[in-house]
Amino acid sequence: MAFAHEIYVALAAVVFFILTLAETGRGTPRRFALLLSAGAVLSALWAFGAHGDLFGATYRVDAFSQTFKVLISLGFFIVVALGDGLKSYETEHEAEYYLFLSISVLGLTLLTSAMNLLTLYIALEVASYALYILVPLRRGDGSPQVEAAIKYILFGAAASGVSLFGISYVFGLAHTTDIATLVKTYPAIMAEPMGLVALSMMFASFFFKLAIFPFHVWTPDVYEGAANETSAIIATLPKIGAVAVLIRLTGMAGMGSDFTTLLVVLAALSMTFGNFAALVQTDVKRLLAFSSISHAGYMMTGILTNTITGSASAIYYVGGYLLMNLAIFFVIYNISTDSENVTVDDLKGLHSRSPLLAFTLAVGAFGLAGIPPTAGFAGKLFVLTSAFKSQHMWLVIIGAANTAISIYYYLKMVRAAYAPDDAAESAPKVDLSMLGKALGVAFILAILLVGSLPGYFMDLFKHAL
Repeated sequence: MAFAHEIYVALAAVVFFILTLAETGRGTPRRFALLLSAGAVLSALWAFGAHGDLFGATYRVDAFSQTFKVLISLGFFIVVALGDGLKSYETEHEAEYYLFLSISVLGLTLLTSAMNLLTLYIALEVASYALYILVPLRRGDGSPQVEAAIKYILFGAAASGVSLFGISYVFGLAHTTDIATLVKTYPAIMAEPMGLVALSMMFASFFFKLAIFPFHVWTPDVYEGAANETSAIIATLPKIGAVAVLIRLTGMAGMGSDFTTLLVVLAALSMTFGNFAALVQTDVKRLLAFSSISHAGYMMTGILTNTITGSASAIYYVGGYLLMNLAIFFVIYNISTDSENVTVDDLKGLHSRSPLLAFTLAVGAFGLAGIPPTAGFAGKLFVLTSAFKSQHMWLVIIGAANTAISIYYYLKMVRAAYAPDDAAESAPKVDLSMLGKALGVAFILAILLVGSLPGYFMDLFKHAL
């Protein structure tokens, strides 16, 4: 029963595979997806108290892994429920879209419980390959999505190869691939230069998933070229899995090592580069791509402290980031005409076309900018406080300065949505279904509630850690 949630997600993938073989009408796969993704959330919550070491201790079910499985399942359901259907995919590809989405979710679910480096690598590849397939399936002339797919798979393959090479060095130095053993023995090996090189190489795939500088190069083009639905997935779900793995593996470096210094530098560069690059963007998805690089730096700031509080703050941050980012993708999806990308100018007059979408955009943007009382404010407060307590003062200063910089481009979207615009105000209203209205209200309440009551969630994450 400890493995029940994983079995459920695997069976959901089987259901979608069967749907690919049958002739179904448009919308039928989505109805199945809504039902099965909601069931995934319930099964993750039901299995929350499960624990045990499975498959020769290569797979561990505990409060830590179950916490991330709830977040991944929640993201799975929200992505499926974003709109009234798949605008960006042909009818015959609907079932395939949900098949590969569920396989990717299964890979990320397995990733959070993997306790062996090889199990970890296989789970990562399962999650990655499914997303590689989704990017070029977007409807259209083919050029942007094919270019995005090629960049995504080439950079992903290179990062995976470097990681596998690093794992071979780690095994050569420590003579084991068991993570629980490595966390105890590897800090002593870090005194050797090869220990640092091996660990840095092994982390490459997870830096790639988190879009940490300089592993970010693929991010803006893939966000822009992929369909709105697929960009929402790539922007959120892999980052949850990456944070889970990085928290598990940073213990291998030990406290105050040269590897920690490397992480500090990468976090600072990510925050700064992502924010400055986002300042000049006009395509909303490219803006979110560069902002995700910046947010990856904040997540890394909590992880690199290698403390319970720091790791809990990173989990809180990625949970809030999931809600806030998907809130903005919810707006993009619903105002996009014929699956086209949305620019900042397209947001003009949104308050008159759909007050709910405009307010959802505002709350999501305020959250990403770190304005109270949103989850983004509490998340940044927690990660910077943990860095301060770990004596990373200059990283705290850089993080605070970058928070101020990011306010400009986030509020640029809000200003566009609420500024008067005669042409936009005469445009047709945006009609939302009952599910769409409920989801918009849920985003607003969740972002404000998680930001207003952070203590409960932090205690929960600390207990899991």
